[in-house]
Amino acid sequence: MTVNGASATTPVAEVTGTAVGRVLGTQAASPLSFWVGLEPGKVLQLDDVVVTRREVPGYGPVLMAGVVTTVEARHEGAAYDSDVFLIAEGALPAAVVEVAEIRVTRVEPEVFVPPLPGAQVYLASAGDRDQALYFDVMDRRIPMGMGRDGQPLYVNFDFLDGTRGAHVSISGVSGVATKTSFATFLLYSIFNSGVLDAESANTKALIFSVKGEDLLFLDHDNLRLDEKARSAYARLGLPARPFGSVHVFAPPRPNDPNGVPHVATRTQGVSAFYWTLVEFCEDELLRFVFADADDERAGYSLLVGQVAARLKAWAEPVGDGGAVRVQGTTCRTFADLVEMLSDQLQDEGSRLQWTGAQTPLGTVNAFLRRLRSAVRPLSPIVRGDLPFYRAHSVSTSDAQVSIVDLHNLPERAQRFVVGVVLRGEFHRKESSGTAKPLLFVVLDELNKYAPREGDSPIKEILLDVAERGRSLGVILIGAQQTASEVERRIVSNSAVRVAGRLDPAEAARSEYGWLPPAVRERATIAKPGTMFVAQPEIPVPLAVAFPFPAWATRPSEAAAQVTASSGDPFKGLPGVEDDIPPF
Repeated sequence: MTVNGASATTPVAEVTGTAVGRVLGTQAASPLSFWVGLEPGKVLQLDDVVVTRREVPGYGPVLMAGVVTTVEARHEGAAYDSDVFLIAEGALPAAVVEVAEIRVTRVEPEVFVPPLPGAQVYLASAGDRDQALYFDVMDRRIPMGMGRDGQPLYVNFDFLDGTRGAHVSISGVSGVATKTSFATFLLYSIFNSGVLDAESANTKALIFSVKGEDLLFLDHDNLRLDEKARSAYARLGLPARPFGSVHVFAPPRPNDPNGVPHVATRTQGVSAFYWTLVEFCEDELLRFVFADADDERAGYSLLVGQVAARLKAWAEPVGDGGAVRVQGTTCRTFADLVEMLSDQLQDEGSRLQWTGAQTPLGTVNAFLRRLRSAVRPLSPIVRGDLPFYRAHSVSTSDAQVSIVDLHNLPERAQRFVVGVVLRGEFHRKESSGTAKPLLFVVLDELNKYAPREGDSPIKEILLDVAERGRSLGVILIGAQQTASEVERRIVSNSAVRVAGRLDPAEAARSEYGWLPPAVRERATIAKPGTMFVAQPEIPVPLAVAFPFPAWATRPSEAAAQVTASSGDPFKGLPGVEDDIPPF
């Protein structure tokens, strides 16, 4: 084994740092954990990194480093609970003792012996800290925030880009865990830390936004960024600036004949997205209309595939606006297409042509009921009534960060968009034949798109991304309130796992077994902006505080650069905010 070119048997340098205590002899020490008694006036807190050393015959000095996982204080000499009052009054002699449990993270060289009782324990200095947390062997590391000591913490990019692992799973209570904020900061760190080298300009990110228009201003300076936050970025080695290249895709306004993007506060760098009826038929997008897990359990799932195949075979383009003619009927809107299918499937003479086999009328009616309920949510984004073809597809080629705004769409339409866009990007990466450049996909509410129970077209795609995306250069950064409700294979394929504030009942689930018991308890009271991050190289999850975003996280923070589409030049200027960011 080598460490930065040096043999693992290289003599360990003398431990440096501040002495804080000694290894306890009243508690059993092991190669994996030990307890430290603190010297008077010394303090250890959770997440501090400490080191100690032992001379081992035949091996020489062995360095043992670890992270503080528990801190306790008690009276020595007290026998009863009420003795605390006598001790406080000076009537009963006793000593206050503080002890800390240390979970070993690294032994160098790897001679697994316990530290000896009485051995001096030191608060790790910069070099020892990097060695204890394996930062010294991370050839490509990206900053993910600060530790409790105010020093940078890193994640190994080899476990993000597919070299040794891929994908990130972020869990936490909605509105408190700041999952989306951490995901965007992680992206920013990847793009600006230098690990991408020559691939930086070509690496892309695709973000699906469901939380209002808060993510539409990643390329605008944050007016609330102060000097304290700027200094945090400097310590992390990152510039304090917004994302450099962002393009927003939004659905057309309902009933708008020109397909104007449905956004209220951004007018530049925004394109409308939709699918023409020609594309809907040719690409067999009907299956994404039935993207709920309940649809797969219903008896009409086979019928969906049959009808989609017939549409692909029989639909003919009409004009240049994306309309189609099927079986002699011209369809210019999604409602027209649904009505045509309803007529064809309810007619006994034509039904067999569409279904391909005898299909119970009850199954056909269930299919049609579900299809008719999709007319209202999908009509703005599936259409053939615009006057001419124009650029209307979601593409990641226009900018480094592409944002697909879904907040104005009903949930049914959101599922359709996520499924179709992911399928298109995944097929594009498959056809390219190379993993580079990378594509990062940020998807919130993963439990909605890839639930543990049932199947759906979207879930199939996400499973493909989780299991094959590493080799194709498609990296999923998924966020969810409850990891226990997400498909297990997606979570288990995530090399990096992150938890923010957790609900106590959720924290008790087995899906959070990577969190030690003490950290689980801490996660239930974690403040916004604090995340617990686990990565394969480091045996314990690290408590990370990431800095305040340098980019605008809502329209009011980018007020000086935003022109409201309402025509009011004063709209969006700083004022009283109803929803203050949790930082």
